[in-house]
Amino acid sequence: MTIPHMRRSVLLGVAAGGLTALLAACGGGGDDTSSDDSGTSNTVGTGTQVAAELSDFHIKLSTEKFQPGQYTFTAKNTGSHDHAIEIEGPGGENRSKTIEPGQSTTLTVTLKSGSYEVYCPVDGHKDRGMKTDITVGGAPAPSGNNNTSPGNGY
Repeated sequence: MTIPHMRRSVLLGVAAGGLTALLAACGGGGDDTSSDDSGTSNTVGTGTQVAAELSDFHIKLSTEKFQPGQYTFTAKNTGSHDHAIEIEGPGGENRSKTIEPGQSTTLTVTLKSGSYEVYCPVDGHKDRGMKTDITVGGAPAPSGNNNTSPGNGY
């Protein structure tokens, strides 16, 4: 009677070990996605990382230079009101979920060349100054017959 009982215990142990190995090989469970209000899933860590600090009533981005491509904006609410981040421009309109003070969320977007507005879409926050503009891509390279004078930029 002890041999069938031992055989069953060994089989259960092998099965449990195999399941553990399978889960570890597949990444084992951490939640690496967040969802925006449109229900689409955004993978954390995809594309160039940009930190966005959302305070009452200001948005500060960790970079001012953008080239076409995929970006993951990590928005942290450092204010005392609920905030979100929305990015609107040639690549479309993308919005994060609304987050409470102290919370963070991510928003992964593909930016095309052009001008974008980054703002908080919550309850008139944009009108209170919670917005900034970004330009994706640089100015075209000057051609040989361009007569531009130096010092006219800023």
